[in-house]
Amino acid sequence: MSACVFLGPTLAVSDAATFIDATFLPPVQLGDVHRAVSERRPSAIGIVDGYFQWAPAVWHKEVLWAIDQGVHVFGAASMGALRAAELAPFGMRGVGRIFTAYRDGHLDGMNEPFEDDDEVAVVHGPPESGYRGASEAMVDIRCTLMQAARNGVIAEGTRRALVTGAKAMFFPDRRYPAVLARGRADGLPEPELAALERWLPSCRVHQKRRDALAMLEAMREFLAADPPPARAQFDFQRTTHWETAEADWRKAAEPAPATVLKSLRLDVADCEHLGEEELCNWYFTHVVGTSIPTDLVGWTRGAGYTDPNMFLRQVFAEYLERAPDQGARP
Repeated sequence: MSACVFLGPTLAVSDAATFIDATFLPPVQLGDVHRAVSERRPSAIGIVDGYFQWAPAVWHKEVLWAIDQGVHVFGAASMGALRAAELAPFGMRGVGRIFTAYRDGHLDGMNEPFEDDDEVAVVHGPPESGYRGASEAMVDIRCTLMQAARNGVIAEGTRRALVTGAKAMFFPDRRYPAVLARGRADGLPEPELAALERWLPSCRVHQKRRDALAMLEAMREFLAADPPPARAQFDFQRTTHWETAEADWRKAAEPAPATVLKSLRLDVADCEHLGEEELCNWYFTHVVGTSIPTDLVGWTRGAGYTDPNMFLRQVFAEYLERAPDQGARP
């Protein structure tokens, strides 16, 4: 069974590949889940990282559509944890401590609220850098300082003050040297800050990474059991906004006809006259052996196509496959 996983700064693809055999894709953004399902037809999708400020975030309705298409969708660690907490009632599968914190409204072991998007936000490098992180996620800072307090490195009061200081920073500025510098400026005990500084390099907690690995392991075990397709426990509503967005995504994903024909070594001029009516007439005449149904849209849905465009792409593929047979061409 196939899987697609959206990864970025949280976990390197080289590390992820040791846990699961999957297609690894860049951080998810608007339209990517729809594209992955339409083009790759995976049994499961895992979302770890995603854009939310520099590009439109993945749409909740995309995830619902994927589930409605029979795809199991998992989320953890970062954008995946956010969407899983919001969509768990509809069948998205959340994994890990961060997902649980968003779902419950607080991080386990702490009474402080946990609900902001910036808890998982980081800045990172470009794709060629492997999306190398350039800041620390607030949730990782929280978990690290909690562990330091439990280990007796800092007092509870110092932990609370450092968390408050880090939370007040703009998320791209969150780095441990800056957190420590702010603590010193606020007059926190120097011996504790010095002990924390020595402790951090080998003991800091990478909670996002832990949750991402837990999700991959959960996906691997789930798929190993050969599960049936997901069954949506809701009625997916194809609203006007959805129809518009889906049409835009499909149009953006489709290569120009000339490019397709050229790649198949077919003459563009020989095929440029083809239109929807000619293709449909050819398909029902030469493949189905009947005339075009009066209710073509109803026929395509009854035949299992989610929309007429999907049917037309299949018809064109069938036409190209028979292209050498000149007599069967429209």
